[in-house]
Amino acid sequence: MEKAVSILVITCAAVAREVNDIKKFSQWAQMDLQSITADLHATPEKIPQAVADKIDQARDSYDHIFVAYGDCGTSGELDRVLQERGVSRLPGAHCYDFLAGEKTFAQLQEDEPGTFYLTDFLARHFDRLVIGTLGIDRHPELMPMYFGNYKRVVYLAQTDSDELTRMAQQAADRLGLQFERIFTGTGEMVPALDAAMQKALWQK
Repeated sequence: MEKAVSILVITCAAVAREVNDIKKFSQWAQMDLQSITADLHATPEKIPQAVADKIDQARDSYDHIFVAYGDCGTSGELDRVLQERGVSRLPGAHCYDFLAGEKTFAQLQEDEPGTFYLTDFLARHFDRLVIGTLGIDRHPELMPMYFGNYKRVVYLAQTDSDELTRMAQQAADRLGLQFERIFTGTGEMVPALDAAMQKALWQK
């Protein structure tokens, strides 16, 4: 009997739950998942090295390693370190493409470029990851500098939760922005991840 291929997926903690949903596919049931703190999105220049360290530590333990990140503000640096290591990632700039769907997200951007996006994870951790990281809790005068050009908050809801919707609405209120909620579920994240992993394994 042929030995099952061991697979490690390295992902941002902000979408780890969605990525983990791919285990519903029988082919990926034995997939292992390692997440990297979402705090690094405040310093995206640190993401490539964090991902590279995870790959280097796990290389001898898995047949295949895949990275469930977009570019995430690394300006191509993540792709450079992945290419050096022969590892593939999800295509695209960030997770919003896959949660909203590429066409829907493009339309949202066209309709209002000044949009700040929230996911379930960001709505739940808004005070820490946004207000705290940017220092607005300590220096409220920074709010116009960071958000003065934004017009609205769009909450891409993965779960139908009144609590999370309330948190997202409160985040929009705190920023002084209009609020819009779009239910996405996992959107195109899971099928996109499945297709990208299939392609990566086929090419190996």
